[in-house]
Amino acid sequence: MIENKTIYITGGAGFIGSNLVKRLIEKNRIIVFDNLSRFSLKDNDLAEHKNLKIVEGDISKYDSVLSSIPHETNIVLHLAAIAGVDTVMKNPVKTMEVNIIGTYNLLKALRMLNMVDKLERFVFLSTSEVFGVTTFRSSEDSTTNLQPVGEARWSYSVSKVAGEQFVNAYRNESGLKSAIIRPFNVYGPGQVGEGAIHHFVLQAIKNEPLYIHGDGSQIRSWCYIDDMVDGILLCLEKDKAIGEVFNIGNPRGTITILNLAEKIIQLANSSSSIVHVPKNYVDVELRIPSIEKAQNLLGYEPKIDLNEGLLRTIEWYRKKVNLK
Repeated sequence: MIENKTIYITGGAGFIGSNLVKRLIEKNRIIVFDNLSRFSLKDNDLAEHKNLKIVEGDISKYDSVLSSIPHETNIVLHLAAIAGVDTVMKNPVKTMEVNIIGTYNLLKALRMLNMVDKLERFVFLSTSEVFGVTTFRSSEDSTTNLQPVGEARWSYSVSKVAGEQFVNAYRNESGLKSAIIRPFNVYGPGQVGEGAIHHFVLQAIKNEPLYIHGDGSQIRSWCYIDDMVDGILLCLEKDKAIGEVFNIGNPRGTITILNLAEKIIQLANSSSSIVHVPKNYVDVELRIPSIEKAQNLLGYEPKIDLNEGLLRTIEWYRKKVNLK
């Protein structure tokens, strides 16, 4: 149990960050550093909480980062990043700047403040995309696969590999008590951005067509947001997490994109049709994690199966749409 800590979260206003805030806010002081481009905190009614301070800023600006970190900080969670296939492909330069320079700025600021070896924990959210286009039960020790240079899609995974290297370098040289998490396809109520489930659910409850790029044979393992937050909190609570990398996901939530669209239509009692459109970008064809390390070292176990998670997500978005 994390209590009476000062916790600094970059990207804390986003989907995963806001759910972390929700779980930590009652018994801790939270500082969220975010550019507020995706302001999920408003959906959790947390923005005005007495234990929360929101600092609007740009992670790629060093002075902005340096001035935002309280000296009494105990825990740092680094979630801030440019993400989402469409956004990354349209903004590869910004993706590299925010994800690489932003991580460097944060670590440099912690060193400047003489906090690197004093933090109780530093958690960095990387990505499952570091494994490349095909990931079948890859362990954390599996080779990271850098894809062809020049494909804008891969600027995201390259930037996250660089971030992992920065974190490990600070751990090796300065004693940073770090843990790295590679999330696998997170979804749930309040998601913002470009996730397939987010889009499919909104289209289904409006009885609009669900658009699938290509034939829909791409395979993903979907992890409900509560299970992802559980994994992150375990990395804060367990000393065995220090110096380690963990895949956090739910292999039992594995399904093709086409079957996912069909399932959402069924669970939402929707009259939506499925429309296949050309896939004009490179894609990850197979993504299934091995979570054995997290199970063995952290006691991590995803609890929410895909049907239950989708029903919860559908219900949340249906209420949101009806309120408009």
